[in-house]
Amino acid sequence: MTFTPKTPAFEKAVKDSRNLKAKPDNDELLELYSLFKQGTQDPPFADAPKPGMFDLTVTSPSPLSPFYPPHIPIHIHQKPISRIHIREAKAQEKYVKLVNSLKEKYGFEG
Repeated sequence: MTFTPKTPAFEKAVKDSRNLKAKPDNDELLELYSLFKQGTQDPPFADAPKPGMFDLTVTSPSPLSPFYPPHIPIHIHQKPISRIHIREAKAQEKYVKLVNSLKEKYGFEG
């Protein structure tokens, strides 16, 4: 597995994200977290442990699964999963862009 090193712009964006004047909303925080994890691949996804057959917390069906119980509604406001197959370098670029937009939106102390 090849590893993309962290770019200086990405490392600066990580530091800048901790100095926003206001806390971003939950969707923005989720996107920041997911792009950070994909940008750093820590732990590497290929080395992640595979769930066992009897690990029901991991193997339970998702709302997108055909086996999802019909009595549990899928929320209309859920965003689609759009960052599933993003390479490390692309995730780092998107993280930097997102942090820059959050700095404009919430202000920046630094």
